[in-house]
This record gives sequence, C-alpha cells and structure tokens, in this order.
Amino acid sequence: MAESTETIAERLKDAFDSLTRAERQLADSLLQAYPVSGLASITQVAQNAGVSTPTVVRMVQKLGFAGFPAFQAALRAELEARISDPISKRNTWAESAPEAHILNRFTDAVIGNIRQTLTQIDLDMFERSCAVLADPDRSILVVGGRITHSLAEHFFLHMQVMRAKVTHIQSISNAWPHYLLDVAQGDVVVIFDVRRYENSTLKLAEMARERGAHIILFTDQWRSPVHDLADCAFCGRIVAPSAWDSMVTLMLMLETVIADVQERTWDTSKARMEALEDMFDRTRFFRKFT
Repeated sequence: MAESTETIAERLKDAFDSLTRAERQLADSLLQAYPVSGLASITQVAQNAGVSTPTVVRMVQKLGFAGFPAFQAALRAELEARISDPISKRNTWAESAPEAHILNRFTDAVIGNIRQTLTQIDLDMFERSCAVLADPDRSILVVGGRITHSLAEHFFLHMQVMRAKVTHIQSISNAWPHYLLDVAQGDVVVIFDVRRYENSTLKLAEMARERGAHIILFTDQWRSPVHDLADCAFCGRIVAPSAWDSMVTLMLMLETVIADVQERTWDTSKARMEALEDMFDRTRFFRKFT
C-alpha cells in the first residue's frame, strides 16, 4: 500500500457500518493490537477474533484487497513506513519524483494530507478533547519528542496564557518522572508522538495512565503505540516529498484546538491575556512604535 493512500485502520473505520456482526468483531480484534494483530496466519487471526477464516477473507476483500496475502503485504508496508529513517523516506519518493518544482510538489502533498485528515477526524472526539482542556479543575501536562517538541512548546505557550495549571514536560530531560508526582485522577496529559516513536514517551503515557490521567494524543496516520492508551487521538497525515515528515497537518489540528479552547474559556482567558499584556508593557518586552 502506498503512503498516499488510506491506512488499513482508516479503511476499517470507514467500512465499519457496512460490515456484518462477525466482520465487526474481526475489525475490533485487528484494531486492538494494530498493526501486528494482522500479521499472524489467517487461521490465527480468525481464532483471535473468534470468527471463521472465510469471514477474514470476505472482510479483507471488502477493504479492497484481492486476498489475505495482499492484506498482509499492505500491513507490512505500513510497519516499514512507521519505522523508516529520513534517508529511506527520501529514497521512497525520489525515485519517482515528478518534474514539477518542489514548491508545487510539497504544497500538493500537504494539501492532500490536510484533506484526507479532515475526512477522518472524529468531531465528537474533537469536542470532548476541547471540553477537557478547557476544564479549570484539571491540570494539563504537555510533552513532545525529538522532532515534535516544537509542536508541544507551541501548544503549551498558548494554553499557559489561556488558563492556569499548565506544565511543559521537557522531552530532553531524563527527570520527566518528577512531573508525574502530582498528576491526579482526571488531569490531562497531551502527547505529541510521530513515527520512529520514542520509548520514553510510551513509558510516560503508561505511567500517567496508571495515575488516572486523561491522555490526548497528536500522532500520524500509522498511530503511535500511545494510541492504545489515549482517550482521544488526533491522527494527521505527515508524508511529504522530503527526507522529513511534514508537521503542517498536526499544527493545523492543534491550532484549531487552541482556538476552540480559547472560545470556551474566554471569560477567564481574556483577563489573563490583559494581565500578560500589562506585564509586557511594564517590562518593555516588545518594541513600541508609538
């Protein structure tokens, strides 16, 4: 399966309403430990889901595959894409790169990423996430990884202005367990994690979950392992004609969340913004031209 097409997880979710009861049972089983759950033999996949092997064959054909071998080949391609390094990612697109200018090719890829992501987003999940983030009784912790730390910082700075009790867990710090000491039931941990998923991020999510935290995840179309622990997950498409993934779609989603939370908290966030602007004026933090 090429990176520009839907993942199998996305296909399963799109087709879910049209599946039979047994096929839905199989889909649930595949998504529980996705994508590894689909790499066993067809007999084992059927047994794990409590369905027959003909049910497996029928469902993968409904997803658009000629048969189970083609389905597994697509899963293996997804796994390879999830762990690929920058050099191999560049080689994937460079061999068949069109003649058009990089500005056009990159922009077309990003627009396609946005369009496909928006067709997949769960609006109810979006609303729940924003409501949780706007709840003043919950503390919020934000963490990113080696690349996504810039997204985490962007999110943190805006949330910190709008409301109290927001903490940025520095991803380069080996003292991150300290931040979990005061996490209470219902507090929110916002995690940014894209392919080449980081082990420390998964461990942080596991420990936060044990303490009763509500986890909101921003990840890619292949979904970080943190997805299995998350209460809400924003899955953005990130493939671009570059050795590096594009974070534009994730930035769009997080800025939209920020805008929604701002509206939900405007009565208090406006006063915080005014107080901050007064501090900026008193310290002459920004240059004035009047």
